[in-house]
Amino acid sequence: MIFKVYYQEKRTEVPVRENTHVLYMEAPSERKVRESLKNRPYNIEFVQSLEGAYLAYEQQSPKFQLEKL
Repeated sequence: MIFKVYYQEKRTEVPVRENTHVLYMEAPSERKVRESLKNRPYNIEFVQSLEGAYLAYEQQSPKFQLEKL
């Protein structure tokens, strides 16, 4: 399954839309995504699963780069 992760680059940062970054990750579950990112200094705002038409739309973006566990 593919997930879209919204995050701030520093754990101490308050979530602000203009500073939010996104990464795409392939993992079996949201829990595995969060576990794999816990060693990074990210403040994770939201993890969203992507499928169907929404996944196809995101894959067309030039910023779409998939990370795998």
